[in-house]
Amino acid sequence: MFKRLSFAAATLGLTALPAFAHLNPEEHGSFMAGFSHPLFGADHILVMVAVGIWAAQIAASKDNKNALFIVPTAFVGTMAVGFLLALGGIELPFVEPAILASVIALGLLVAMATRVPVSVAASIVGVFALFHGHAHGGELGSAGALQFGVGFVIATALLHVAGIALGMGVAKLGTFAARIVGGLTALAGLSLVFGG
Repeated sequence: MFKRLSFAAATLGLTALPAFAHLNPEEHGSFMAGFSHPLFGADHILVMVAVGIWAAQIAASKDNKNALFIVPTAFVGTMAVGFLLALGGIELPFVEPAILASVIALGLLVAMATRVPVSVAASIVGVFALFHGHAHGGELGSAGALQFGVGFVIATALLHVAGIALGMGVAKLGTFAARIVGGLTALAGLSLVFGG
């Protein structure tokens, strides 16, 4: 069990490396720039995976299998709304602090194995998703909005699927393992706040 937990900690630690430069849409195309965008930021990766893990926890707790679909879909849908707000020039306050807070909060929700109704979980992740989407829209640059948006929506959905798979896999090790993964996520979020 210690080896598995060490592997999980090392994996999460690798996601906290400094972000790579985002792909240039003029060289790689707008879709690839959008697809790569969530994959090159530790804050985005940690949140997307944490959403999937939390959805898996909720689904297992009360046999709410619909949480596996509803919670990540709420994130993706609301993220798209935030993206559209940014494209429309509608500002949101505290975008970056809200994104960093989302890493810590979702990590803590996983660490505490917080069991709430699916609608409440969808609302919580939706609030955070609005800020993530707005950040994506604010960093559009020269990319085509539609292709960029489709790219980051697909990448986000894939990260949620990875989180769900991780959540189900960690659940086989027991609730303590899932709580450790959540705690490590929250700590990684704190390191992003104070380290960068």
